[in-house]
Amino acid sequence: MWKLKIGGASGPWLRSTSEFLGRQVWEFDPDAGTAEERAEVERMRRDFTEHRFQRKESQDLLLRLQYAKLNSLGVNNPKIKLENITEVTEECISTSLTRALNQWCTLQAHDGHWPGDYSGILFIMPMFIFSLYVTRSLDIVISSEHRREICRHIYNHQNEDGGWGIHVRGPSNMFGSCLNYAALRLLGEMLHGNDALIKGQDWILSHGTATHVPQWGKIFLSILGIYDWSGNNPIIPELWLVPYFLPIHPGRFWCFCRLVYMSMAYLYGKKFVGPITPTILALREELYCGPYENIDWNKARDSCAKEDLHHPHSQAQSIINGCLNRFVEPMLNYWPVNKLRERAMSNLMEHIHYNDETTEYITICPVDKALNMICCWVENPNSNAFKQHLPRVYDYLWLAEDGMKAKIYDGCQSWETPFIIQAFFSSNLIEEFGPTIEKAHEFIKKSQVRKNYPSYQSFYRHRSKGSWTLSTIDNGWSVSDCTAESVKALLLLSKILPKHVGDSIEEERLYDAIDCILSFMNKDGSFSTYECKRTYSWLEVLNPSESFQNIVIDHP
Repeated sequence: MWKLKIGGASGPWLRSTSEFLGRQVWEFDPDAGTAEERAEVERMRRDFTEHRFQRKESQDLLLRLQYAKLNSLGVNNPKIKLENITEVTEECISTSLTRALNQWCTLQAHDGHWPGDYSGILFIMPMFIFSLYVTRSLDIVISSEHRREICRHIYNHQNEDGGWGIHVRGPSNMFGSCLNYAALRLLGEMLHGNDALIKGQDWILSHGTATHVPQWGKIFLSILGIYDWSGNNPIIPELWLVPYFLPIHPGRFWCFCRLVYMSMAYLYGKKFVGPITPTILALREELYCGPYENIDWNKARDSCAKEDLHHPHSQAQSIINGCLNRFVEPMLNYWPVNKLRERAMSNLMEHIHYNDETTEYITICPVDKALNMICCWVENPNSNAFKQHLPRVYDYLWLAEDGMKAKIYDGCQSWETPFIIQAFFSSNLIEEFGPTIEKAHEFIKKSQVRKNYPSYQSFYRHRSKGSWTLSTIDNGWSVSDCTAESVKALLLLSKILPKHVGDSIEEERLYDAIDCILSFMNKDGSFSTYECKRTYSWLEVLNPSESFQNIVIDHP
């Protein structure tokens, strides 16, 4: 059986500044569980698969099964149905509320936070599969048990028309379909006799083939070797060398946009392609209607399926891309101008390493995690940086009754815990749940980022001292509202006697938190998420993704 492990980890390539506080990793133990528990797990999986088109979200039943056994509190309060009583009394409400809060107590991890699923985006797991495949690490990281559960999840979230969407309730599109189809093939699934894969292939071919995948899909398929780099509009590394005072400097972009395109620019500059294996050659045949060698990549460059096109290229983008393709990119590949590219590539790797090291190789999100891992391998396949990336892949994997999926972050531990504390506090029953609240209180106190990272301004980072992240302290990225909600929870708990909820946080640390919150304020009095707004909203016209809107700046 699979078991969720919280915290402590070991290994020569794993490191943490917090003893892995809040880390969530699912591990397979062939000897775990009774026969009855294993049968119950299979029943849950079977039930999800049978009803997957009606109920597409999982309910974390495997976690609930494990924690019901670990944290059984023996609650005997009677269930009360309002339709069975004539008067809603204070006692009735209190009994129902106590039962509800007791359920939360059973789901709490030993370190004080509440673990749970934080997935739903269907292109993230394929990105991990691709990155492990091209770095020849798939068999090292993904065991046979992992493969089985990952395939289960991908098949469970295939739409009835044969395609896959961007998220579990999304309609089929080229991005989700191409990436999930390719991931299944790389995991060893065969096309012959596989009705699900045949339906997936039919959807892709009937909607324009993989030439119509949007930009992010083009990049990942190019890395994999089943789309030619010449079919991409340039992501020039040299943009990072322009003066910072210019509004187009990437250091002024939203951190997610900046970091994803940072590693994309490096791989574009290298035109890196992974190993061309028989499976890759087969995918070149399966994802296109004609011979791979005859594809018009110049035409494919600006092709995008209508199902994916949520942010069409602006006229300005088309003009810029035309100039970059015809004049700038060819020139940058010849001496002596190519020396500028070498400098730009070196600068990008310096930033990539900084992001990796200051997040303990978790990075800010799974997309740049997958890309950074490839960049480190391209730079040096035997580097410590690449080796430290591999064990942190597990921080993004989550298991439920629908199979194994990839989370959109390494969790939301420091986001949900303050809200749950606030919910307990609002019930006026907080003293009855002292042990639960005290553990949560300790988790929040331990999760505060206590320092700024070295040279953070040189790497376009916002201050960190006094903040809380969305997930864990190892992640390191300060967030304005996560910090504010944690401060609110701490101030509420300071009103309760320490014997019930533990000692209050030191005042100096609260001052640091307030200073950090105020540092997020924009000039107009609004607040942004990870950093202050650094450039102009009109730059959204340069958004190249085609699939995602409002990703260039950190909007208030």
